[in-house]
Amino acid sequence: MTIQMHTVYHKKIETKLAYSKKEGDLSKPMIVFCGGFRSDMQGTKALFLEAYAIQNGYGYIRFDYSGHGQSGGEFEEGTISSWTQDAKAIIRDLTDERDFILVGSSMGGWISLLCAKEFGSRVKGLIGVAAAPDFTKDMINEHFSEEMKNTLEQKGRVELPNEYSDEPYIITKALIDDGHQQSILGAPIDIECPVVLIQSKLDSSVPWEKALKIQERLTSEKVDVILLKDGDHSLSRPQDLKRLEQSIDYLLSEV
Repeated sequence: MTIQMHTVYHKKIETKLAYSKKEGDLSKPMIVFCGGFRSDMQGTKALFLEAYAIQNGYGYIRFDYSGHGQSGGEFEEGTISSWTQDAKAIIRDLTDERDFILVGSSMGGWISLLCAKEFGSRVKGLIGVAAAPDFTKDMINEHFSEEMKNTLEQKGRVELPNEYSDEPYIITKALIDDGHQQSILGAPIDIECPVVLIQSKLDSSVPWEKALKIQERLTSEKVDVILLKDGDHSLSRPQDLKRLEQSIDYLLSEV
């Protein structure tokens, strides 16, 4: 697959974002995939959605946030704001003013919700796969010991174990502080498009109750929550991808 680069600016510093775009049928909405924290556009869900889009004639965009995958920039300099800025730039500059649906995985679910508020009526649907809005606040309140909080304040960063890689997660104070500013679950989320939230009850990273909290906060009258008894945080098994496909079919049938 051809990977292209798109220029964005963070604090006037030029950064190249890697992306892949399929034009599809110009009369149909596009599908835009927003990946998770430390993930990239070569993941199972991203590639599955591309195959789905090609098979069904939909335009499709997958991309890497700055500091992720093949994009430029340093991961440790990223924040929810900067990665949301990346997503908004990709949508603004590459969708050619077409309508679209958003599919956001984990952190990408948070970013998708922020983008949906920005682009309003052009967003024809949103799917959150283990969506994790406000996860930075949860991390501090529920998982950080006093020692970790002190380290964060003194050194500006903390290293956490990563179950998906030998490399630890680097959590910066900038990420935590910015996440507080971008938190959205403390007030109504003004989004009117249909929304589907897919969540596993066995998710060890995002508690299943979070999906119900998102549903409660959304102003949309069409919010479906699919709670799975099995599965994990990634929800990338064949049966999970089938549910994702069915959810996209449902949203696009509503357009």
